[in-house]
Amino acid sequence: MNPHERLQLASVEADLARLETLLAESVIFGDPYLDSVTTHLIYAGGKRLRPLLAVASATGGAREATQEDLLGGVALELMHLASLYHDDVMDEAEVRRNVDSVNARYGNLIAIVAGDYLMARSAAIAADLGTDVAGLLARTLAWLTRGQVSEVRTAFSVERTEAEYFEAIEGKTASLMASSCRVGAITAGLAHKETEALTEFGRCFGMIYQLRDDVLDIIATDNQLGKPAGQDLAEGIYNLPTLFALRDPLIGVELRGVLGHSLDDEDRERARKLVVATDGIERTIAAAQSFLDRAHVALESVPSESLRSGFSSLIESLLEDLPAY
Repeated sequence: MNPHERLQLASVEADLARLETLLAESVIFGDPYLDSVTTHLIYAGGKRLRPLLAVASATGGAREATQEDLLGGVALELMHLASLYHDDVMDEAEVRRNVDSVNARYGNLIAIVAGDYLMARSAAIAADLGTDVAGLLARTLAWLTRGQVSEVRTAFSVERTEAEYFEAIEGKTASLMASSCRVGAITAGLAHKETEALTEFGRCFGMIYQLRDDVLDIIATDNQLGKPAGQDLAEGIYNLPTLFALRDPLIGVELRGVLGHSLDDEDRERARKLVVATDGIERTIAAAQSFLDRAHVALESVPSESLRSGFSSLIESLLEDLPAY
């Protein structure tokens, strides 16, 4: 997915090019070693979805982003990057964005400390933008932590509930997307109704984004994913398709017998095929569609026709490469 092609707001694409410089400058301390660590994933690239949501929400593509608009996007991206540094330590990941992960290159301790530094820089930028943004990012960090704890607490649990799953993805993924849109609305001084509508759109975008990833983890090929299909199954992160499959009256018992612990390649593939054999994928896509419907309702309160159109196209693109049922 190329988000700029779907958004069709040329000024936002130009603004994001300006943001890249600010993003790197915001974490450069002056120490060559520390700078190489803190900029490692920044220079590796990425879609910059969170800054895109922030800047688009602020400008609607109708004007050039102000310095405050851009810094709002930078603060959210730094919080996101910090979470990736920490996640990769927890997951013992070796690759991120087609480069060595920070923990693989510099070690776990440096990765954790560098993640903390990125989080501190995010908080400092937010504080400079005012109490509303600072408070929002503090609450977002709390949501991120809550989501991460929920996921870790239910790892390898075949009794994980749908409520626990949604709590985890709303914290780990959707909260940052929602806050990105809200930060843009705050820096632009938008009216309360529009701010709330954009926040809800961002939340729905994040929920669909994660639901899509969870479907692809089950059905996509290894080459498409850049990792083995069913990796979440192997690591004990039982996503929504798996939770639905575990409750299947015919296949659920067999799947429970496979899960509950780390899986080798053979058992991972066996578990993946069992999930595919149920209606778990179909029901998960239906859940994503329900968030898409809510997103469209939220966008009805956004005055800018170009932003409504761009955001509609952007969120619809998340489901376009999934199977039709």
